[in-house]
Amino acid sequence: MSLTDLLWPGRIGLAGRLPARLEELHGPERGVIVLPRHLAWPGMREFDVADDRLRRSMYGIVLTQGRRNDLARFVNPRLLMQDWPLLRSSLDPRLRRWCERRLALRGVAAQPAPAEPAAGGANPGPGRPE
Repeated sequence: MSLTDLLWPGRIGLAGRLPARLEELHGPERGVIVLPRHLAWPGMREFDVADDRLRRSMYGIVLTQGRRNDLARFVNPRLLMQDWPLLRSSLDPRLRRWCERRLALRGVAAQPAPAEPAAGGANPGPGRPE
C-alpha cells in the first residue's frame, strides 16, 4: 500500500476495503470492543458486543469507516448475518450492495428482522400475566 493510499483511504474504494468473503471476518461474539482512534474519535469508543444496539452501531461505524483489517478484526460473521436485516437500512445504498455481494448477505436481507424486545422489561413467560 502506498503512502497516498494511507493518507487518502477513500481512494481505495469499497472493493479494497471489504473482505472478499464472510469467512474472513473473525470478530468476537462477546466482550467489549474498544475501537481505535481512526474509527471512533474521543467519546464512544467502547462497545459491548452483547448489547444488540451498541453492536449494530459499532458495525455501522466499522463498515462505513473501517479498513479491511478493521472489518476482519471487529465484525463477527454470525452476528453480522443476524444484524443485517436491521443494519442494512442505515447504510449507503452503494455500500449495502457491495456488502450483500461480497459477503453473501443478499439472502439474509430478505429475511424478516428479529423483533426488538419491548422497553418494559423481560418477557413474563408462559402462563404468567403481563
